[in-house]
Amino acid sequence: MLRGMSDEATREPRSFYRIGRLPPYVFAEVNSIKAEARAAGKDIIDFGMGNPDAPTPEHIVEKLREAALNPATHGYGVSQGIKGLRKAVADYYERRFEVSLNPDTEVVVSQGSKEGLAHLSTAITKPGDVILVPSPSYPIHPYGFIIAEASVQFLPKDFSHPDPLAYYITQLKEALENSVPKPSVVVLNYPCNPTAECATLEFYEEVVAICKAYDVVIISDLAYCEIYFDGNPPPSILQVKGAKDVAVEFTTLSKTYNMAGWRVGFCCGNPDLVYALKRMKSYLDYGGFLPIQIAATAALNGPQDCVLETRNRYKERRDVLVKGLHEAGWMVDNPAASMFIWAKIPEKFQELGSVEFSKKLLREADVAVSPGAGFGIHGDGYVRIGLIENLHRSRQAIRNIKHFLKG
Repeated sequence: MLRGMSDEATREPRSFYRIGRLPPYVFAEVNSIKAEARAAGKDIIDFGMGNPDAPTPEHIVEKLREAALNPATHGYGVSQGIKGLRKAVADYYERRFEVSLNPDTEVVVSQGSKEGLAHLSTAITKPGDVILVPSPSYPIHPYGFIIAEASVQFLPKDFSHPDPLAYYITQLKEALENSVPKPSVVVLNYPCNPTAECATLEFYEEVVAICKAYDVVIISDLAYCEIYFDGNPPPSILQVKGAKDVAVEFTTLSKTYNMAGWRVGFCCGNPDLVYALKRMKSYLDYGGFLPIQIAATAALNGPQDCVLETRNRYKERRDVLVKGLHEAGWMVDNPAASMFIWAKIPEKFQELGSVEFSKKLLREADVAVSPGAGFGIHGDGYVRIGLIENLHRSRQAIRNIKHFLKG
């Protein structure tokens, strides 16, 4: 029997099997301290969550408004997404990557790429399947599969290695050769959240060749492909000849168009995997609100100067933060893409670990970051700094951190 609401304050929550497979939420401790500090009147400069702070471009919002005023758009939609939006995604891939996609069989719209990844994990996984996921990684990459009762094998990243991509290839080959049972899925994420690492087309070619040889599915998360800074647009794995035989790729409008709360993502590529996701979604949802899908179509088909403005905004923030942190004595890496700085904890605080360091930084410098442990145990010596505060507040954070590091 479920306990009553009157017991809520005095009892532990009832346990459930799948919830029990999820670890404690690492970010909760930092978030709790952050909330307490704000309640006490402190001005916390928050680099924690990757939440775009700029408004959605006006022409996209106007299209939403126009569509929402039409009563015909307020009924049920279709779980795979409207045809116009799927075609707009296919056109985007043609323009950006020179990749041809059939909007009917190789594109499905999801309510954010996170939802799509979770539902695809459920659709293609049976209990005991082995899934290869890098560590650290964005939490849905392993836990979507863990919820689906798979066994996740982590491939730890070596940030000191002179060629991290080559190191990953070595690990991938070893895992595919030695794991029992044989892995069924490989998860990739470049530009990476949280580490900001980028991949090359040559790297994707090698991964595709390996996975085809072992008959393994590839799921690529390309959410940050339009947030790049140094003139080298990140490639798509679907640019590799034959990639669609084994791979699908997730993209999203969240970061590109400042539409995080709109929840619009896409899964593209292998028709069997796309069909599996469509089939699963047909039991779970009716697709996003139609005016949102119509506005998302306008985003992809409309003027793209807003994308350049977004990219430049993040680049300016990156430059200010990296330069300022270096001057403060914190020698963080300079990311080539994404909206994050993956920062090794300063030497004198290394023994604290990422959670305690993040709490100390919050209490003593009024600056919030994400502890690397939240992205897996191999991230524990790092924190993730989001490029989500304006230049004025970023400079204030640098002053606070400089004082903190000297203390």
